[in-house]
Amino acid sequence: MRSKLTGVVTGVLAAVGSTTFAWAAEGGAKAGIDTTYFWVTVLTAGFGMAIASAVAALAQARAISAALEGMARQPNAAGRIQTAMIIGLALIESLAIYVLLIALILLFANPFSAIIVGGP
Repeated sequence: MRSKLTGVVTGVLAAVGSTTFAWAAEGGAKAGIDTTYFWVTVLTAGFGMAIASAVAALAQARAISAALEGMARQPNAAGRIQTAMIIGLALIESLAIYVLLIALILLFANPFSAIIVGGP
């Protein structure tokens, strides 16, 4: 189940990401290519952030659940479990922050616009 879902998500992201190059290769008016590039960039950044947020939320829920179960079984180790849980939650949250950073770079810096649409 997990590998099938991973394959579907990867396929959708690859299809959305590759449409930029396909539409840019068609030729035509520069305004049309520029608009298409903008919308594909917005969609890619939006889907990436949505997927990263969902994965981070699921991972955090699972980590908290496991930590609470561990604390319930071993009350003496609650302090160590809580410390490890907080560090783990910070690392999980960094995934969403990194994807947000990449999405903001795609939206505002447009590093590939010179290649695709010949812009600045």
